[in-house]
Amino acid sequence: MQFPFPTQRITCVAVPVSALKSTHSCGIGEFADLVPFAEFCKKSALSMIQLLPVNDTGTESSPYSALSAFALHPLYLSIRDIPEGAPYHHDIGEIKNRFESLPRFDYRGLRLAKMDLLRRIFDDNEKSILKDPALQDWIIKNPWICEYAVFMNLKHRFCEASWKQWDKMRTPSHGEIQDRWNSPKRKADHLFYAWLQMRLDEQFSKAVSQCAALGIAIKGDIPILMNEDSCDAWANPEFFRDDLRAGSPPDDMNQLGQNWGFPIYNWDNLRDTGFSWWKERLSVASRYYHAYRIDHILGFFRIWSIPSGNSTGYLGWTTPHEAITTPELHGLGFSGDRLRWITEPHIPTSAIEAVNHFDYLGSHGLLSKVCNRIGNEELWLFKPTITGERDIEKANLPQPVIEALLYAWKDRLLQETGRDDKGRALYSPIWNWKDTSAWKSLSSEEKESMGALFERKKAEGEQLWEAQALEILGELTRSCDMLPCAEDLGSIPQCVPSVLSQLGILSLKVVRWERIWELEGQPLRDLGSYPSLSVAASSVHDSSTLRMWWDSEGGREAFYAAYGSEGFTQDYCESTASAVLERIAQAGSRIVSIPLQDFLALSSDTTAQNPNDERINIPGTVSPFNWTWRLPLNLESLIKNHHLTQAIAAICAAHQKESATGGKS
Repeated sequence: MQFPFPTQRITCVAVPVSALKSTHSCGIGEFADLVPFAEFCKKSALSMIQLLPVNDTGTESSPYSALSAFALHPLYLSIRDIPEGAPYHHDIGEIKNRFESLPRFDYRGLRLAKMDLLRRIFDDNEKSILKDPALQDWIIKNPWICEYAVFMNLKHRFCEASWKQWDKMRTPSHGEIQDRWNSPKRKADHLFYAWLQMRLDEQFSKAVSQCAALGIAIKGDIPILMNEDSCDAWANPEFFRDDLRAGSPPDDMNQLGQNWGFPIYNWDNLRDTGFSWWKERLSVASRYYHAYRIDHILGFFRIWSIPSGNSTGYLGWTTPHEAITTPELHGLGFSGDRLRWITEPHIPTSAIEAVNHFDYLGSHGLLSKVCNRIGNEELWLFKPTITGERDIEKANLPQPVIEALLYAWKDRLLQETGRDDKGRALYSPIWNWKDTSAWKSLSSEEKESMGALFERKKAEGEQLWEAQALEILGELTRSCDMLPCAEDLGSIPQCVPSVLSQLGILSLKVVRWERIWELEGQPLRDLGSYPSLSVAASSVHDSSTLRMWWDSEGGREAFYAAYGSEGFTQDYCESTASAVLERIAQAGSRIVSIPLQDFLALSSDTTAQNPNDERINIPGTVSPFNWTWRLPLNLESLIKNHHLTQAIAAICAAHQKESATGGKS
């Protein structure tokens, strides 16, 4: 769908569908709840609702761990509103009584309850559903459903285990998947999932249409990566690199980097199809969204790629990258043992003795299980069978020895990333190369020549990243009418702002992280300097709320230093919330996006007593808490809160005015 506000400055509210609560909903927000929420937005002068991803994630509560790039999540279906739902009001009521009053929704319990009821409804109405011509028409228009239905039926039969653990159909051809879809004896099993997706599509489309009629646009969220255990990775393995996992390099918050466990894309194979899979993904999304957030857009430039045998993100490299060749290293004087010294970890016996009670012979015995000794030296190399951190973790060794070996595994200057057409190794420096034993052992001249080589390769890599992003993102953004918005947080390559500007993609400016990092105290940037082609956000789903940042994480001091203290109080009360949000609304960005929790702080009636309760996700943790936040009151009550709607309208009015310095494009 086309974005209805091509030039206006608008204010957006960010909220997961799951967080909505109405007298109509059943334990979790449903697509139908978007309509009363849009009524609240209209009263508040808001123009757009920004959602988290709404794809089916199976047993995982994280919306960024989808089982399908196309299928919607069954939890968001309003069962009472489907044509077959009328006789089941008592069953729906029982689910509502069990789950609706919980402070955060019970993802797994609710999913089981709703799916059990939906299967029973389908079974009771199977004959009429299978004869429904509307279902057959919907399947023809949505060919992706065949792979998804076959995948989900198999997953159901294998008790939801990963497809890599199935005893059959682990690596089917496209023809085998189609044959299974066409199997008469499995027809009902497969059409259950098609019927379910048709009903979800109907309800979501209807809700979006009603929101649009109220003047409210919808912004979706498209995760760049797919779960390893997804229908897409199973049915289309040619589009993925199963030997590499995506993540992020080490930083101050994550000293071992991050390994997200998702396979990276095989862009060469996708390119051969004209990026058809991605274009179809955006085409389906454009049924529901006027704008879309491209999650981790940096991955279209370059992705941090980690060998699948590693459990952390420490030993990765950017894909694509300009590799260091074996002849180049020979030219710098590194061949034979010297080349091995900088490309392979060398473990001194003393490192293991230090964690093994200084038992010399015992340490030799332990090392020999996973390493080969270098002649008579007290140095060891990992055996060729050790291909990653997981092999070390699984070795039958004392934990302190495993930890020492894991540390040693990371201690290398260069790591092999592939082979050239003559079979010679290609290399990339590890992220923290200056901390390695090999680097510290080099002479000043060797450090100078090696450092210059690294810098040259990095500059050449920037050119690769720019070319790749222009090609792929250019193809994708031209394939639909939705307004593209980037999530471009993290370590940003120099070419990113230029590429986004050329393609008309809005960048993301999270106020607390928009700082002048090179100045003392790292002050917040002037909000008026934010480019027009951007989205300014007070918080995001992975951060604390504005209130928590202000009270507990230095936000108050940062604001005072950048903008003065007038109008703000020490504690984050209603008046301070209003003053802070009105200040943020002066950003030069075309769109200001405020999470609903930050708006709720404008009224004491809607503010949680404990600010921790308002978090959506705590990155780096896995618990039932994450992704299960719900509104503290229902939408019907929210609409009647005139104090809140008027306070939000004032924020929106402040943003519609030109910023003091004017937005920069």
